[in-house]
Amino acid sequence: MRYQELISEFESKLESLEFETDDILYRAEHSIAKTETCIKQLRNEVIEKGFGSKYEEISFFKHVKPQIFSRLIYYVRLFNIESKRPRSSSKFQIRYLNNHIDKLQVFFNDNLEFYHYYRRGATTLDEEYFIRGKSDLRLPTESYHFFIDEQFSTCQDTTVATIIAYDMLIVYLQQEIEKLQTSTDTYNNAMKQSSSKLFWTGSKTELTELIYALHSSGAINSGTADIKELASLFEQMFNIGLGNYYHTFIEIRARKSNKTKFVDKLKDSLEMRFEDSDE
Repeated sequence: MRYQELISEFESKLESLEFETDDILYRAEHSIAKTETCIKQLRNEVIEKGFGSKYEEISFFKHVKPQIFSRLIYYVRLFNIESKRPRSSSKFQIRYLNNHIDKLQVFFNDNLEFYHYYRRGATTLDEEYFIRGKSDLRLPTESYHFFIDEQFSTCQDTTVATIIAYDMLIVYLQQEIEKLQTSTDTYNNAMKQSSSKLFWTGSKTELTELIYALHSSGAINSGTADIKELASLFEQMFNIGLGNYYHTFIEIRARKSNKTKFVDKLKDSLEMRFEDSDE
């Protein structure tokens, strides 16, 4: 396939990001940059070489471009959703994520006629939808104008990309809701079974900083312990729910000064105890 090598290379780069970090905002931000680069490369190919036939042009704008462009839409929306995700209880996070699923569903309802056309694999209107220079009043409800131009767009290729992107987003959000529900059930069961009489009386941010410090030091299981295991252990040991500790860590990392505020406080407290003991 003419664009297969470019697409395969692009997919490999995104896969590498998946394994590089658990930080969803980092992955989304870098995936956006890689997707924009790939789209520009595709555009240059189309402008320079054109298409050999209407069939080739339709195939590109119906299948190839949306395959890549959908990732841009997906990661832009994912970044916006996750960056504003509440750090409160699982209950409020689940409500927040469900609200976004409802908003995404509105797009499908607003574009129902074309959605059914695309989903059933119809082809009768392909020349109207996927040949450049054709106009259609049924434009997508959201447009990414940076990449929309007469030489590289048709009236419905963005709609196809948005359908693919929103399908992926809904799956992602449903999985996150399921994780939260499972985590809540596990936490509640652990609390019932826990015999610990210890309670964390500092802030959740301080405990998160401590957990990440221990994880980074390699002092537990020679550094092979999973951050989720550590978080779960501390939650159970200190009878606390940390919520979305990944987001808390991102906020700690984003501090303009004194990123290790709690760890520094521990050091100062211990040194003061040494001094008191020497007196």
